[in-house]
Amino acid sequence: MYYNRRALRALVYRNWFLVGVLMAILFAQLRPTIGASGGILMPEWTAKYLSVGVIFFISGLSLRLDDLTGTIASYKLHVFVQVFTFGLIPIVMVVLCSLVFAHLGVDQWILKGMITVSCMPPPVSSAIVLTKAVGGNEAAAVFNSVLGSFLGVIISPFSLLLFLGSSAMLSMVDSIVALSQTVIIPLVVGLALRHFNIITRHRSVPLSEVGQAVLLFIIYTTFCDAFLTHDSPMNALDVLFCVLLVTLLQLAFLFTSFHLAKNMELFTAADIVAITFCSTHKSLTLGIPILRILYSGYSHFSQITLPLLVYHPTQILLGSLLVAPFKKWLYHHTARIKFRP
Repeated sequence: MYYNRRALRALVYRNWFLVGVLMAILFAQLRPTIGASGGILMPEWTAKYLSVGVIFFISGLSLRLDDLTGTIASYKLHVFVQVFTFGLIPIVMVVLCSLVFAHLGVDQWILKGMITVSCMPPPVSSAIVLTKAVGGNEAAAVFNSVLGSFLGVIISPFSLLLFLGSSAMLSMVDSIVALSQTVIIPLVVGLALRHFNIITRHRSVPLSEVGQAVLLFIIYTTFCDAFLTHDSPMNALDVLFCVLLVTLLQLAFLFTSFHLAKNMELFTAADIVAITFCSTHKSLTLGIPILRILYSGYSHFSQITLPLLVYHPTQILLGSLLVAPFKKWLYHHTARIKFRP
């Protein structure tokens, strides 16, 4: 009995982030008003700006300037991630929604939401944290998150215009200012502190765990808003279809991205880890403001936003489940190359 309890504690300790995700979702369902927009935690500021800024500040402390500047030369990796994110995923989603899902009885506004998700830029937090947790190329993940976020300010609205016919356009000036405040400035400050050795004791702080804890806060506030979204009624079948489609599509995109990058034989194992997460994840932080501008006042706003609200935590859940096997794959792949005769 004692051995079983000890084994259970060890299992929980190894997978504390996944346990934390489940607990955050459960608490969000029990007390959604605490972490919802307008609640006492003020997630419209703390989750959207402060938390994202903390994650990029930690990334700056964790990186050497040489690593970040060195990854700029890895243009093939960056092209792969951005083309997969802004090109392949939207095209596949439009084809599937038009030719397959529409004939399965899925709500047309949820399908529009699925297409909307596919046009979103890569995230500014989850892909970096997961890449770092596995031991992948964190510098490449940071670079592509920053690059994808800025490209998304321009590409995402035009993609929505192309695929959905929306006439609304995103305020690029406001978005660039917000990105600078939450991404660029914290990252540069962290890099500067590391580069000039202003902070010399940060290595004693578990930066990866701090970043994952901040991400748990973002997950909690995300689900709080999701559980309180009742703009337009949705039946249980619509929600079930949405969750099922999002999960299956993410698994398919993860599988495709991983094997494409692996079979191209152009990237290291650490690069493939970063590619897999960065090219398949979508940003809730940037996505929600884009949707609010494009579809503000729509009676079907909840259906449009539902896929994004499902996609964000699902990508973190699937990513957290992949951390352990990815670590094992990265270790064996690196060891095989290292000890190859």
